[in-house]
Amino acid sequence: MIRMGDTHVLCTATIEDRVPPFIKGSGLGWVTAEYGMLPRSTTSRMRREASAGKQGGRTVEIQRLIGRSLRAGVDRVALGERQITIDCDVIQADGGTRCASITGGWVALKLAVLKLMKTGDVTTDPLTDPVAAVSCGLYAGQPVLDLDYPEDSEAGVDGNFIMTGSKRLIEIQMSAEGSTFSRDQMNQLMDLAEIGVSELATAQLAATSA
Repeated sequence: MIRMGDTHVLCTATIEDRVPPFIKGSGLGWVTAEYGMLPRSTTSRMRREASAGKQGGRTVEIQRLIGRSLRAGVDRVALGERQITIDCDVIQADGGTRCASITGGWVALKLAVLKLMKTGDVTTDPLTDPVAAVSCGLYAGQPVLDLDYPEDSEAGVDGNFIMTGSKRLIEIQMSAEGSTFSRDQMNQLMDLAEIGVSELATAQLAATSA
């Protein structure tokens, strides 16, 4: 369970001795993710996507983001030809659910890998650097780290920053809403994101240390 303020996400990992058909026989492992929000994770009840018969576009976009972000920090040769699926279920949402899912998802992934190493199925740790994500934005003209829902809904600029613990960039999603931003302001948010990710990486390593 990862809690970032009032955003709570349950992250679990499932190991399977199979991979998608497009990499079968390659010797490479695969990490994928699924994401969902419980009906009362938001202020008013949202309809279960299962009852609609399909996932919404936002859900598909977020779970693809989680999967490719986590894969960026995996040595897929060292993982071996197996798949690890990360399930991220939002129990309570107050902004930044995709960032919390990536950060908590890495912890679940690391615990799964440690289990594989303990049994001898994996001999070299395929996760050499934590992967974490945090939101940053310009709220009331000021740079803010880890926006909550009221801040996110009123921010003139907001972004999601996904990095490794060593500050290597994986993905940045930034957009302006009702205003524009300068290169200097973007750099301010980048600096703030680096601070946040460093703190998250420290927490991730503490949560997965033996």
